[in-house]
Amino acid sequence: MTGEAGALEAIDRILNRGGDADDVLREVLAAVHEHGTPFAAIRFLDSGALVAGPSVGQPTDALVMPISYEGEQIGELELATEDAEFAARVATLISAYVLVGWDTAGEPWSP
Repeated sequence: MTGEAGALEAIDRILNRGGDADDVLREVLAAVHEHGTPFAAIRFLDSGALVAGPSVGQPTDALVMPISYEGEQIGELELATEDAEFAARVATLISAYVLVGWDTAGEPWSP
């Protein structure tokens, strides 16, 4: 399966497998890219500033979706797609893993 439906299936498998947050986020971006999204990036919100996280592909025009956890913005997802619903869904799916990159105060945490 290709396209956004295929990407969502791949993301579901990655999240079900779990693992280190950094690895999971990189795998999710790779899956989105492999299923036809030419560029994807994550930025973490740290002390009010966006900090570059993992990315894949060459930067191009893209939708920027906030990533929130329990109502608080913790980052942004940038996807080179015209489908805002798809981008919002991916942002929601990865939010618990972005939280780990955002701030766990050095404490182990598993989503």
